Amino acid sequence: MAPYHIRKYQENDRKGVLDVFSAGLIEYAPTTFRHILKLPRTLVLLLGGPLTIFLVSGSWVLPLMTSLALLVVLRLLAKYPWTEYGVRALNTDMSDITKTYLTEQGSCFWVAESEAQVVGMVGCLPAENPALRRKQLQLLHLFVALEHRGQGMAKALVRTVLQFAHDQGYSEVILSTSALQHSAQGLYESFGFQKMHRLYYSLIWRVIAVPGTYFIYHLPTSQVPQAPQQGEDL
Repeated sequence: MAPYHIRKYQENDRKGVLDVFSAGLIEYAPTTFRHILKLPRTLVLLLGGPLTIFLVSGSWVLPLMTSLALLVVLRLLAKYPWTEYGVRALNTDMSDITKTYLTEQGSCFWVAESEAQVVGMVGCLPAENPALRRKQLQLLHLFVALEHRGQGMAKALVRTVLQFAHDQGYSEVILSTSALQHSAQGLYESFGFQKMHRLYYSLIWRVIAVPGTYFIYHLPTSQVPQAPQQGEDL
């Protein structure tokens, strides 16, 4: 595997960043679909609905067609929240990455580059919470291309954000992931991030029973610690 290096985002990185971002989101659709299929309400729908139609109609054709239609709908449902998240990001903070992340002190966006290609990314912005007196930095959009995982790239990107937060005088770093992003959660916990609470991002996330998990990292006054080296990368 070719080596990589991490640097600040440049305008000519945009296409590569969007490719990594889009591919990373699409990956979670199959996982979400499998999760939906295991929900009790889904099992009742898939088994009870066609059975009821069979008992009423006396034919297996209509129940079979109903089951196939339900599976198609559920597959679209599994993809929708990730698509919605991507569209929202592309219309807000990622619509102009330079303007959002690189024009003011206290925020930044980095890419991981290998063989002149963007293969990883992460950003951070000051957390908008006027009720808190503590300075919080929010970690956003951590993605690594599938074929470049296993090199410690995700760990290096998180470490870059933590060091930046330390250097900028932040006291805490916060982030959120969905409950289905098990590898991401394990990565953050390896650095010492602590779970705060769970919350559904929107109605669609509640419908598919996938809450968001919020994490917090309390920055030490000394050097930022390194994550353990064992375990699989994102």
